[in-house]
Amino acid sequence: MGYSVPGEVPRFTGSVEHALDDKGRLVVPARFRERLGAGFFLTIAEPEPCLALYPAVSWAEFCARLEAAPIKDGRYRRLVRHIFANTEEATCDPQGRLAIPTHLRGYASIKHDVVTVGSLTRVEIWAKEKYPDRVEDPDDFAKFVSELGLY
Repeated sequence: MGYSVPGEVPRFTGSVEHALDDKGRLVVPARFRERLGAGFFLTIAEPEPCLALYPAVSWAEFCARLEAAPIKDGRYRRLVRHIFANTEEATCDPQGRLAIPTHLRGYASIKHDVVTVGSLTRVEIWAKEKYPDRVEDPDDFAKFVSELGLY
């Protein structure tokens, strides 16, 4: 389960496998919904082939980092345009369902079965068949964790 500390950015952990309904709606797990809040953001998760749900506070931090970027050339403008053209302000209905627009389902190759994954400050939504559910090179992974100073 994810956790959050009052006044801080919510943290998300865990994963859940489920399916979209016939109208392209996803039941967002309650443990994720409570941390996302009443209004949140659904967007693409470049460069990963998945979608992401950001609580408003995390989205604001992402936007601030983007606005503070040291380069504001054509690539920057194209990136901003691409991200924001593929971002929706979102809410869940009273049954906890999130309607995922067709173009965003297409971006992530989501047809029916999905995996929602807590990923620190966001929730990722993966097409089940695209979800990288294992570490491909455990030795390299262990080295990277060490390089990050985590162990």
